[in-house]
Amino acid sequence: MANITVIGFGEAGTIFASELVKNHHVTVWDTKFIGDAGEAMRNKARICGVHAAGSLAEALENAEWIFSLVTAGNSLNLVLECQPLLHEGQSFLDCNSVAPGTKRQAAECCLGRANYVDVAVMAPVPPKRAATPLLIGGETGLQAVQFLQQSGLNASFGSNQVGDVSAIKMCRSVMIKGLEALTTECLLAARHYGVEDEVLASLHASFPSLGWDGDFPHYMISRVAEHGVRRAEEMREVMKMIEDAGLPASMCIGTIATQQRLPERMTQLGVVWETLQPFDWKQTADDLFLRR
Repeated sequence: MANITVIGFGEAGTIFASELVKNHHVTVWDTKFIGDAGEAMRNKARICGVHAAGSLAEALENAEWIFSLVTAGNSLNLVLECQPLLHEGQSFLDCNSVAPGTKRQAAECCLGRANYVDVAVMAPVPPKRAATPLLIGGETGLQAVQFLQQSGLNASFGSNQVGDVSAIKMCRSVMIKGLEALTTECLLAARHYGVEDEVLASLHASFPSLGWDGDFPHYMISRVAEHGVRRAEEMREVMKMIEDAGLPASMCIGTIATQQRLPERMTQLGVVWETLQPFDWKQTADDLFLRR
């Protein structure tokens, strides 16, 4: 059994910690352990069967494998905070959705201290949990793949070069997060004009395999409502990646605005995600945007 530390005890961090503790000793750390939410977060750790560290230093002290699962905006800052605490024999698995250039900066921070592993999480962690595909890159990527597979995770090797697997993930995000944003903008407008049934029927006729006549619209818009703020952060990193390539990031700009708009409207009206369950995009559109 290895000593594993998971930094970031949100949705993905909680799931990975719960899966890894089946085979390893798992410690978790999150800045939310300090403050008003601290007791609830520590209680969640107890339920998961993992140890909640009292500080980042404690979390890293005996860790062999360190999983970074924070927001895109905090990814590089976390590596900088960890840098003086890292030591030889540790592997730092950067699972955050950031630009290849950001991953390379993070890798430089780990030089001479810990092995840096570039991890691209290639699908939403729920509902697949341990079966979520992970694409691994970096000089010690093959070693990491072997460990992750032995730990019950769905890992495969992508490249020796840090940044390559993240480029795959981030290019994919242009399409996936963009499609979520397009669906949201399209159907909110259609609902306003009372033509959503006709629009969905037309979309289903053009792309019948996607499920426009079923749960697909609900799922796509629900991802924006629940994770739009975090997705907008990720898309800023996607924009950075595209601009680093000397290309215009026009689609990213619109995606960021639309991903942010729905959760910002929820905050404005005092609506929390839990109250929207079970999620229905039409009811959500009526409650948030079409109320008179």
